[in-house]
Amino acid sequence: MFTARRKIQKEKGLELEEFEESVAQALFDLENTNQELQSDLRDLYINSANREVDVVNNKKAIIIHVPYRLRKAFQKVHTRLVRELEKKFSGKDVIIIATRRILRPPKKGSAATRPRSRTLTAVHDAILEDLVYPTEIVGKRVRYRLDGSRIMRVYLDPKERNTTEVKLDTYGGVYKRLTGKEVVFEYPVQDTIVA
Repeated sequence: MFTARRKIQKEKGLELEEFEESVAQALFDLENTNQELQSDLRDLYINSANREVDVVNNKKAIIIHVPYRLRKAFQKVHTRLVRELEKKFSGKDVIIIATRRILRPPKKGSAATRPRSRTLTAVHDAILEDLVYPTEIVGKRVRYRLDGSRIMRVYLDPKERNTTEVKLDTYGGVYKRLTGKEVVFEYPVQDTIVA
């Protein structure tokens, strides 16, 4: 198990949970046994893993947080890695999200400004992009109800419908868990023109 410890690096020396160790061990096993992923996983590691988030209809999801600077490298092997991890943790959807930091607004009168990428809105949008990664988001709509609550509709690329349709509830549940915002994932209606 000691060799799998290099696959997870927690901030500020926090203790590892048992579940995080099992995810790190799964990554280490994939690196050693899977020939096509071996070279890609060599330098990759994760920050943390959330234990089985409850989603709709008794489904469970595992959220894996990766360092922001390794995001592109994880996206390169995302499809194969998620497929292999879902085999190891049978019956659970695996979601890979980059760790991002939200900075509070600067105080009045201070000369410091915060980057746009560190605002709450930008971080939540980036989490949404990471959540559905291989699929592109083609549209967003926010609907305000009479009672003042909001619901966001996110339209995904219909070309990826076959691969992502079973995970739509998982995406909504994980996003609600991470940000507290309610989201419905859909595909845009294709208009057919009759000549």
